[in-house]
Amino acid sequence: MLDLVIKNGDVYDGTGAPGLKVDIGIEGDRIVVLGDLSNAESVDVIDASGLAVSPGFVDLHTHSDNSFLIDPLADSKVRQGVTFELMGNCGMSYCAPLGKASIDSFQTRADRYGGLDSPWQDFTGWLDAVSDAGSTLNVAGLIGHNTLREYVMNGEARVPTLDELISMKREIETAIDGGALGFSTGLYFAPGSYSLTEEVIDLAQVAADRDVLYSTHPRSESNDGAGLFVAIEEAIEVGRRTGGRVQISHIKCNGTQVWGKAGRILEIIGYARSEGIDVSGDQYPYTISSADMGGVLFPRWLMAGSRIDVLHRLEDDDLRSQARQGMQESLERYQGPSGIIIANFPPDPSMAGRSLAEISDMMNVEPAEAALRVFEQADANAVLHSMSDADVDLISAAPYVSMGSDGSSLRTTGPLSAGQPHPRNYGASARYLARTVRERKVVTLAEGIHRMTGMPAERLHLKRRGRIAPGYFADIAIFNPDTVQDQATELEPHQYATGISHVVVNGAFSVRDGELTGATPGRVIRSEES
Repeated sequence: MLDLVIKNGDVYDGTGAPGLKVDIGIEGDRIVVLGDLSNAESVDVIDASGLAVSPGFVDLHTHSDNSFLIDPLADSKVRQGVTFELMGNCGMSYCAPLGKASIDSFQTRADRYGGLDSPWQDFTGWLDAVSDAGSTLNVAGLIGHNTLREYVMNGEARVPTLDELISMKREIETAIDGGALGFSTGLYFAPGSYSLTEEVIDLAQVAADRDVLYSTHPRSESNDGAGLFVAIEEAIEVGRRTGGRVQISHIKCNGTQVWGKAGRILEIIGYARSEGIDVSGDQYPYTISSADMGGVLFPRWLMAGSRIDVLHRLEDDDLRSQARQGMQESLERYQGPSGIIIANFPPDPSMAGRSLAEISDMMNVEPAEAALRVFEQADANAVLHSMSDADVDLISAAPYVSMGSDGSSLRTTGPLSAGQPHPRNYGASARYLARTVRERKVVTLAEGIHRMTGMPAERLHLKRRGRIAPGYFADIAIFNPDTVQDQATELEPHQYATGISHVVVNGAFSVRDGELTGATPGRVIRSEES
């Protein structure tokens, strides 16, 4: 007796192969048989006639680190067919380890959703807490470089001492032993931006030696700092020197100054791959991005140390003036203050949805000064207008680029419904299927599903997820490829995607007939086998 049969659907197995008419038999949390199961006995049956049946989507790039601790029923991702999220990206595993300045980042994130206690301190304790809370989908974590620098070095703008470097390496080893699936950097953001390439290589070597992923938000995605191309080359050099797997996060040409340069990025990566360097990337299907306003607008020197250190600098009139001057290039990158929209600001929720231009008019000060005054209350999260459709499409077409949302699991009710976040939190996977696959035909449906399932699972070396095959965990998305659609917009982001009928996680329904079931069958994934 089978527990569940999914019949009559067009099954895409996650390898990129065309869809086939085949039934799927599930027992417990595993797929056990594929074939004609019209006469099989089963406790439950789903008739998927006219629908696509695929592995659940594997989102390689997320920031849901605290989502399920706040609300285990966070469902903005699972309603899109996502059954696995990799957290701790961009060097920011802000839930762990906690101490010194890293606790500031944790509290800033938690305060956006009403606050959160942290009875854990280390990475394993955080994973245990997520496991105890439950989740609508499977989650895994990366240990983040920025968080490590805050934890070990108090976020200071300097080279680590030998003891500090050894301490960071030990923390990475301990985290991997406790279930981290890799190591991430966010070299664009302070304090990761204060590191030299040698430091990054030394730390990434720990991940390479343990055969786990190294994921990086490059040092630049535009014309700032080292520049876009040098930053991509740095990421590749880490792979060349360590022999590890490199994942370049959300590949993009960020800002009008580098629009039209996507082809050059792909040439650089393609040449590295021809050398045998194991480098790939991910991307979300939007021309808008999102980040904390201080992180993307303020000069890096201003952000050294703890939040208290930054606020002390802003009390100095000369340093404040220098900060305003240093922000001008960043403001231009996002098409001026009108292209910078506040997404979440707990001290004054009415700010959400307002542009920096509007806020500066309200305060009757220049935009740079307005941004500093906002930061003095809290570091607001912002949505930024920064990319072109042509670059997004060209990058999407590259055969080694997975779909990764760069978003979080949220919910339309409760604390996770705060603010006006980037629409990718509710729509990235559905938008990829609707925009990139169906409308623009950048990739076929079979290939698009591969970019969302088998390919990202392979990047993590997950041995039993990302495919529909006997012995694999029963993580399955069932959707209508002709109608699947993101509904979230910049003005109204808290809207669930449509066209996803059923989502099975570890053999249990998280979504059935388009509605959340209230079940939390997700697991914390701590190894390639789990």
